[in-house]
Amino acid sequence: MKRIFVISALVGLGLLSGCGGNGKSGGGETKEGKGGVVYGGVFKMNEVEDFKSLYPLDITEVGSHRIGNQVYEGIVKLDQEDLSVQPCLAEKWDVNEDATQFTFYLRKGIKFHDDPCFPDGKGREVKAQDIKYCLDKICESNPQNQMFWLFKDKVKGAVDYFEASKSGNMPAGGVEGIKIIDDYTIQIDLIYPFAGFLNILSHSAGWIYPKEAYDKYGIELSRHAVGTGAFRVKAVKQGEAVVLEKNPDYWGIDQYGNQLPYLDGIKVTFIKEKKTELMEFRKGNLDMIFRLPLEMIEDVVGELDEAKKGGNKPFVMQVVPAMSLFYYGFQNKTAPFNNKKLRQALNYAIDRDAIVTYTLQGEGEAAIHGVVPPFKGYPYESVKGFEFNPELARQLLAEAGFPGGKGLGKITLHINSGGGDRNVHTAEVIQKMLKENINVDVEIEILQWAQHLDNYETGKSVFWRTGWIADYPDPENFLNLFYGKHVPAEMSDRSFINSVRFQNAKFDSIFEVALRVVDTKQRYELFAQADQIIVDEAACMPIFYDENTRLIQVKVKNFPANAMEYRDLSEVYFKEEEK
Repeated sequence: MKRIFVISALVGLGLLSGCGGNGKSGGGETKEGKGGVVYGGVFKMNEVEDFKSLYPLDITEVGSHRIGNQVYEGIVKLDQEDLSVQPCLAEKWDVNEDATQFTFYLRKGIKFHDDPCFPDGKGREVKAQDIKYCLDKICESNPQNQMFWLFKDKVKGAVDYFEASKSGNMPAGGVEGIKIIDDYTIQIDLIYPFAGFLNILSHSAGWIYPKEAYDKYGIELSRHAVGTGAFRVKAVKQGEAVVLEKNPDYWGIDQYGNQLPYLDGIKVTFIKEKKTELMEFRKGNLDMIFRLPLEMIEDVVGELDEAKKGGNKPFVMQVVPAMSLFYYGFQNKTAPFNNKKLRQALNYAIDRDAIVTYTLQGEGEAAIHGVVPPFKGYPYESVKGFEFNPELARQLLAEAGFPGGKGLGKITLHINSGGGDRNVHTAEVIQKMLKENINVDVEIEILQWAQHLDNYETGKSVFWRTGWIADYPDPENFLNLFYGKHVPAEMSDRSFINSVRFQNAKFDSIFEVALRVVDTKQRYELFAQADQIIVDEAACMPIFYDENTRLIQVKVKNFPANAMEYRDLSEVYFKEEEK
């Protein structure tokens, strides 16, 4: 089976490798639909890191999510423009008064993609049993399941089911709080009121796949995705490209009554160098590019300014504040970073404003508050972050037992390869600041992405670069990274969500109270108190709140930018500008 799949993948890549995306090339005629939309073309985008997995419960990085979001769907999804929760597989839902019970009513007639996992190769209808199967899986102890934290201590019976699954003795009825009412109705009961639960269900862990696919492919679901989305997997060539093709049986209809999607397909490549990626975009071989090489930002802006004088735009530049934090992690459980004053010293020793202004050329905002980035309604400015104070940093370093850096030795900073030059530039500047300001020596070690993830999730790294892009639009998603109950008992056990292994009883107490508050304003105020504790304890080194900058070709329509860089290509189309 494996050899056949690789051969078919190569054939598939060849079939779509020349597809244009100019709305006319690519082996198919374009046609215009109602409302002026245009059918046809293949959308081409690039990721600078290889994707890890397309299995919904093992998606822990953005590259996999951006591919999987075109293939899979959940009972709800996010609006690509404002990130509000929208109906998807469920056409509507009811929530009781105290937000402890959510009832979802599924659309009828939605089918899974055609796939050999089904007896006749034809995708069958999605029913409530499929929703329960996949949501129960979130609560199952399994090396490929990184998502139990989403339902843990929230959904009734989730913890009991998780513990029982360790021995394979799961209750026959599955998770107690996930109930099938009938073929098209499912109910979820929570332990306590949680107003943000719909946001959690929009997470990739809530994407729905058939039991037949899991039974047939098992771990190979990381490459062989079967969902209900607007596109289905045609070919996967690891490290080179992923090709998705239009799902001819997709259920979606636009506001004019047009069948979705408009595109014939999507091709994702994995060019590692940002300069090469930009060059391919300029040639028209890519339809978008996310983030720019730092040294070329001024050239791109200048090109757009010149175009304004001449009239014809070479491309469209989209810039939005990101719901994203770029930070360095400390391993709080092991030396030397089990020393709070050392963590504080390093935080006071770096000039975040200088990093953003000179190193990132203004592409971002200095993280001078907490770990939650600027967020609508969230009082992030009330959180007092780390100012640049070398004198205080030196004092704290001495109090930590390392006066003038003596006795500390060289600290290894792990950063990942790829991601453009910003990772290396930022690391080098921080390395220099720590040496000049507090005489701390830092050695930078660049690791491949998979090794980097494994190292810090299993506690092998003590100081590392990481970041967090919101899984769903809620401050809770960032603060959850520091919730003590996510820390495993053994250092060798993987700690995906709380990788810094921060544990603080006061933080946990406030965080747990905030989770149960239904009033948004009060909830956010409590979250800000918890955020302040993270800063006071120097659980990590926040560096900057990101900014999303992307270029898209002028012909790309209906593809708004958003703070999460959440991509839904089901309604994107190509249309040439009139001369």
